[in-house]
Amino acid sequence: MSTKDWLEKDYYKVLGVSKDATQDDIKKAFRKLARENHPDANPGNADKAERFKAVSEANDVLSDPKKRKEYDQQRSLFGGGFRFNRGQGQATPNVDDLFRGASSGAGEFSDLLGGLFGGSGGVRRATSRSPRRGADVEGDVTIDFDQSVEGTTVSMQMVSDAPCQACSGTGAKSGTVPRVCPTCQGSGMRTATSGGVFQVTEPCQDCHGRGLIVDDPCPVCGGSGRGRSTRTMQVRIPAGVEDGQRIRLKGKGSQGEHGGGPGDLYVDVHVTPHKLFGRSGTNLTITAPVTFTEAALGAEIEVPTLHGQHVRLRIPAGTPNGRTFRVRGRGVVRKDGSKGDLLVTIEVTVPAHLTDKARNALLIYADEAGETDPRVALFAREP
Repeated sequence: MSTKDWLEKDYYKVLGVSKDATQDDIKKAFRKLARENHPDANPGNADKAERFKAVSEANDVLSDPKKRKEYDQQRSLFGGGFRFNRGQGQATPNVDDLFRGASSGAGEFSDLLGGLFGGSGGVRRATSRSPRRGADVEGDVTIDFDQSVEGTTVSMQMVSDAPCQACSGTGAKSGTVPRVCPTCQGSGMRTATSGGVFQVTEPCQDCHGRGLIVDDPCPVCGGSGRGRSTRTMQVRIPAGVEDGQRIRLKGKGSQGEHGGGPGDLYVDVHVTPHKLFGRSGTNLTITAPVTFTEAALGAEIEVPTLHGQHVRLRIPAGTPNGRTFRVRGRGVVRKDGSKGDLLVTIEVTVPAHLTDKARNALLIYADEAGETDPRVALFAREP
């Protein structure tokens, strides 16, 4: 597995564990996710297959103490990507790491410095003009339950990195230029021996993967050569999205360099609960209270739907508590355009207080009905 993979992938997040998780925690998390996403249990589901591949890759690294140690050491130098957070109705940028180490590299200096580090002087060229893909961007959005069912469009403010305008991306104070890193000779990478056997290529610690060292840093960007770029974009949240679901918007991340393609935008969706309705896949759920007489004698009741209209539901005589009825076509939009159903669960209510007249009526009913003990079956198997 390449060093680039280790730098760009957060295996702890893939397994849903913290960075200080024990080996037992990692094993339990992997087993749970592997069962949920195994291709044999989800035939033909490409998303589940891709998810199974991702959790297997993460487990391969984190379950091996040696690999995990190397992985933690490399990511301690450079974090992967950056995040922005957005509460409901307003975006709030929160940039964790605008300068992405190995993925940003020294390539942004090539247009400015030209052949300063190349040519016949025998010094290894510090920059590369090869295309470089833009960084992926992650964000969070909170929407209402109704919006998750019907779909919605939200405004999100994306904050990413761009060349610092004060130093034109060099990271050096005006009038000065950076120098080639003597440790990595401008490559930004170094080869280290792990365990006396394996050789691992990792970002140079002296120049932090840039290939250049700034002796007199730019006072605006602190020598990073990067600044903030803010843009607002409209993001379409599809109908039927679930709480905790991640949406990928291809090509909506940071712009690439030297002709490289843009990264992707990943949006984690959070759905606020509804006071009446719940959800089970593409079906909506609701609990409808009925009286004892309605359940015993049968009745027609009205039940609300998510869109405000009411539907009439016939309750047969003798309906027990907890029975669920299905109202077709009143649920969540499916991928094929059809809709799920509304599942109505009956809850028989018992009055907390009775008048003397009502109490006497119930005693007469019990006598006339000749009710038997409904708990007899509980003791049928006792020796």
